[in-house]
Amino acid sequence: MNSPDLAGIGMTSQRTRERLVERLAERGIRNREVLQAMRTTPRHLFLDEAMAHRAYEDTALPIGYQQTLSQPYVVARMTELLLAGGPLGRVLEIGSGSGYQTAILAQLVDNVFAVERIKPLLDASRRRLRTLRLRNVRFRHADGSLGWPELAPFDGILGAAAPAEVPADLLAQLAPGGRLVLPVGTQTQHLHVITRTDDGFSTEVVEAVRFVPLRPGTQR
Repeated sequence: MNSPDLAGIGMTSQRTRERLVERLAERGIRNREVLQAMRTTPRHLFLDEAMAHRAYEDTALPIGYQQTLSQPYVVARMTELLLAGGPLGRVLEIGSGSGYQTAILAQLVDNVFAVERIKPLLDASRRRLRTLRLRNVRFRHADGSLGWPELAPFDGILGAAAPAEVPADLLAQLAPGGRLVLPVGTQTQHLHVITRTDDGFSTEVVEAVRFVPLRPGTQR
């Protein structure tokens, strides 16, 4: 990440990133590894050049195809919640979008399996992660609500699009003790943390969020 393009200048500089990390800490993000990943990952790389100067604002930004690059606080919060149960080996990501959340996860877990329904977004994500030399990620162009059953079970599942209800297929692909972090709802959405227990599933509703809906099918 040492090339000028990745290092950034002006509004994409390391100093600007540091200010973002400070804001995340002020908002309650405590996991130091998460904060460090947010600090070192060049978020501007995941945006079109015209939007790059806004990369380190704590806000969601458009990436085309009616999709967004999630707000940094939400990325950090969801990652922190996913990791709260301890180190994770295999993590499934639903709706990888630009690849930014994928890149954060790839630095914090052993392996990431990323599903994206929009083919051009997936292709761009793959190129970006190759640029960052993050090689512990596998991508799949598929309907995210179906997960990736051939590779299940997963120690963790993180979803970056909101279904009206929690998909049964995702619950079925959680390993014992695994946790699913997912926004759920239509007009009103809340972040859910669902843990697979010996008796079934336990659910914690964390906070209100706003995500694009989880849509079925694929798009080329």
